[in-house]
Amino acid sequence: MEATITSADGRTRCAWAHSYPEMLPYHDDEWGMPLHGDQALFEKMCLEGFQSGLSWITILRKRAAFREAFADFDIDRVAAFDEADLERLLADERIIRNRAKITATISNARITQQLVQGAPGALDSIFWSFAPQPRTVAPESYAAIPASTAESQAASAALKKLGYKFVGPTTVYALMQYAGMVNDHAAGCYLAVE
Repeated sequence: MEATITSADGRTRCAWAHSYPEMLPYHDDEWGMPLHGDQALFEKMCLEGFQSGLSWITILRKRAAFREAFADFDIDRVAAFDEADLERLLADERIIRNRAKITATISNARITQQLVQGAPGALDSIFWSFAPQPRTVAPESYAAIPASTAESQAASAALKKLGYKFVGPTTVYALMQYAGMVNDHAAGCYLAVE
């Protein structure tokens, strides 16, 4: 598969951006853009956890439903979820009804709540402290993009030490890509680092 494709608008983009209609705006407006804030990173961490073992398009298509079901990923509100909320979520056919992932999301909210209570920005600081120096050479192919890196492995270990779940090195690296901590837009893509 080619790493890039020139779109009808004349812009060359990562080939994956053309895989589904929803992926083009996701590629252009979200993926690889610097993302900061405890709330925003908490949401992304949760969605990446739900994506584990699935295709990202599945999560992207369900994202609005996830936001509704999880109170817009408001850290305090999710941290307050109880057994009735768990049962409600397990019955919600619009989302991924995986008990382990749902309970991890609630648990992760409680950890995040404690983390940021006395130190707003703490989750943001943790993630960004593992961001490598910006890439100076864009990947030439999909094969050149790693599934995880030393930085994502270290970030994963730090998060697990705090008690977070569904934050393996591959999941964390996907978050790092999305949040602009690394730039994995393929060589030739108009958003790539050249």
